[in-house]
Amino acid sequence: MNLTAFMKKYADEISGQYIEYSQTLSVIIIPVAGNRFQTVLGTIKQSALYNRKVIMFTSKVCPIGSGTIDFKMLLEQTAFFNYCRFMISENYLQVEALSALEGTSEDDIREMLQEVANLADQYEMKLTGADIH
Repeated sequence: MNLTAFMKKYADEISGQYIEYSQTLSVIIIPVAGNRFQTVLGTIKQSALYNRKVIMFTSKVCPIGSGTIDFKMLLEQTAFFNYCRFMISENYLQVEALSALEGTSEDDIREMLQEVANLADQYEMKLTGADIH
């Protein structure tokens, strides 16, 4: 799959914005509820565990140091997600979806992008009460 071409096309479809940093790193700004937008990074990388290329979509929720985060509640919530999970990277709570690059349909990627954006936005508001990202 050509991630660059797909992300450009999808951004146009949803009236979002697309920014390409390299052939393996793209950013799409996705409209979400309440006239807000959420930034989602799309990265292609080699999985050392499975020895194949994977596509990873991530979006920041909030800094880890911002208030009290109930990590048990977050872990329990992931049972209700289709593609996503929470992760911590560079002192930020983030939402991430990951899939094999080959064999993943464009429809699945659309759903992954929307779920990452929507969940990151929802939990950002829930945990911080503000639209940070």
